[in-house]
Amino acid sequence: MTNRPLAGRIACVTGASRGIGRATALALAAAGAHVVALARTQGGLESLDDEIQKQGGQPATLVPLDLRDGDGLDRLGLAIHERWGKLDVLVANGAILGPISPLGHVAPKEWDQIVGINLTAQWRLIRSFDPLLQAADAARAVFVTSGAAWRCRAYWGPYAATKAALDALARTYAAETETTAIRVNLFNPGPIRTAMRAQAMPGEDPETLDKPEEPARAILSLCLPEVSFTGKLFDYPTKTLKSFQEPA
Repeated sequence: MTNRPLAGRIACVTGASRGIGRATALALAAAGAHVVALARTQGGLESLDDEIQKQGGQPATLVPLDLRDGDGLDRLGLAIHERWGKLDVLVANGAILGPISPLGHVAPKEWDQIVGINLTAQWRLIRSFDPLLQAADAARAVFVTSGAAWRCRAYWGPYAATKAALDALARTYAAETETTAIRVNLFNPGPIRTAMRAQAMPGEDPETLDKPEEPARAILSLCLPEVSFTGKLFDYPTKTLKSFQEPA
């Protein structure tokens, strides 16, 4: 590998055991980053590490952890601080689809789970990792959102609401860090050939969708030191970088 723009940099990816998270972790490793891979499944993480090393990357740091374990995220932040003293890249990809159901039929336990993973855990990531990102010379944070956040289709309420709140969270963090070396942006992958997409659209032909490796390359581009913009949305389906407009 001759082009390693992230050599010497530390990158944490959540939801790294499959789909877009796995593909992004592989892309970051190929670009020279040391990957801290977080997911619930140990086996999926070990398979990822095998693939990273197979393609010539350095062994990853594997973190089997449920995103709802806020204390665990704090411990991870401390471990990264003690080992490297900084975090250069955060890709907050881990999420769940939750129930596809009328809002009135959503069980409180289901609501609490999706809010816990898709929103509260994302704030805990910021809370745990902000000092580490502040310590890097060109930190980049990418939060993976969804078009569901603004389409608000019937029966997608819990997922749409949590992704819309994630957008606000990330944009607020971008505003708070605008005068620092941290650049914070959102990424909307659109329909991609993943297990989550198959769960949401079981009748869809997966062959009509892009593989996760394709949006992963776009996410990688948002993680590079030369990125200068912050508080933007990269919309993968249209390949455009969008600004958020205030209503008239």
